[in-house]
Amino acid sequence: MSNFESVLAAIDAANAKDPRSVETENGVSIAVELLYGQRMSDMAARFCPEADELVQIAARGQHIERWVIPRDDFPRDRPGYFRWRNSLKRHHAARVTEIMAEHGYGEEDQAVVSSILSKKNLKTDLKSQAVEDLACLVFLKFYAVDFAKDYDAEKVVNIIAKTLPKMSEASHAFVAELDLASGLLEAIGAAKAKLAEAAKD
Repeated sequence: MSNFESVLAAIDAANAKDPRSVETENGVSIAVELLYGQRMSDMAARFCPEADELVQIAARGQHIERWVIPRDDFPRDRPGYFRWRNSLKRHHAARVTEIMAEHGYGEEDQAVVSSILSKKNLKTDLKSQAVEDLACLVFLKFYAVDFAKDYDAEKVVNIIAKTLPKMSEASHAFVAELDLASGLLEAIGAAKAKLAEAAKD
């Protein structure tokens, strides 16, 4: 097994400990973050098959052990939300680079993956943007419909309107390849219209 394969296996082993599980469309029960990591890798194979090992590692480890820092540990306000997200980023970066070190990756490669998982230099760093694109595409493909069930239509459009600007032009175009539900496509269209209207002001 190569260093790269060993890192992915170690990330999967960590995520397999997620106490939460979900049933897939095939009726198989799987740990929530293990499934998420696999979906990120599968999306990478579709959207950016030329991605190097470091992008693929960051994609697989995007949510590593996410459950260890619960949202409820932080205030239910906007500052609390950002504190939670920043804590998650630090944890994801630390755990993935720790695993990389254990499997033969040097400090330079670790620093690249840490920067990606810390979401530094989005829009200007191609590797960071690629993983951000993957996260947005995976959200739209696998999670947006269920997520929308908890909110009214206007809130869903607003959330998608915050997601779309994070994405590159290439990932915007790739949305057409995802075979999304018609209701979600309508929400995306409404979000795009909202953003276009805001740009006029």
